[in-house]
Amino acid sequence: MDDLADWFEGCAGYRPADPHLFELALTHSSRAEQNYERLEFLGDRVLGVSIAAWLYDLFPEEPEGKLSRRLNVLVSRATCAEVARDIGVPERMRLGKQAREDGAQDSDNVLGDVVEALIGAVFLDGGFDPAEHVVQRLWAARIGDQEKAPKHPKSALQEWAAANDRRPPVYALVGRSGVPHAPTFMVEVSIKGVGEARGEGTTKQDAETEAAKALLGQVR
Repeated sequence: MDDLADWFEGCAGYRPADPHLFELALTHSSRAEQNYERLEFLGDRVLGVSIAAWLYDLFPEEPEGKLSRRLNVLVSRATCAEVARDIGVPERMRLGKQAREDGAQDSDNVLGDVVEALIGAVFLDGGFDPAEHVVQRLWAARIGDQEKAPKHPKSALQEWAAANDRRPPVYALVGRSGVPHAPTFMVEVSIKGVGEARGEGTTKQDAETEAAKALLGQVR
């Protein structure tokens, strides 16, 4: 357990008082009945409040809409998975044999959930202030890199269509593969008279986002 505590203190700046909570946060349902899912539920809320309060202080002149766009990017499954990879979560996860063979340690869904579970573990172990400090440490580079509020690709594509007198984009699920706990979705987006593009993701929403990015790349 000291190794686990040393790892988390080194990457997140917080030393667990109860390392068992953090072991639970790293445990997938394929490994044990007691797993990260309840902690993820809690950590998701702690992360949202922490990022929202941080943005509120950092950008006092921005309206709610821009703050919401920033928040959506920073708490997205893709961003949480990036944080997980940055701190070495894939190597620390406790997975069942089949889940590991199926590549659960590379799934954005699973990695994002584990990061949120770790935040939930900090909240239970030390309270809100330490959890907020962990979030600010792990997200510092990402929140600082945002010179202006990013626009979600789906919103940007919708606005492009309207500005160019085109019909709104239409999204269609065209494929799904992989195992139940780590699926891959394929979505196609099209704008009549303009073209279409496809995107993949570990959720239908992520696949739609990737498809919108691809079509924006074609029309811009």
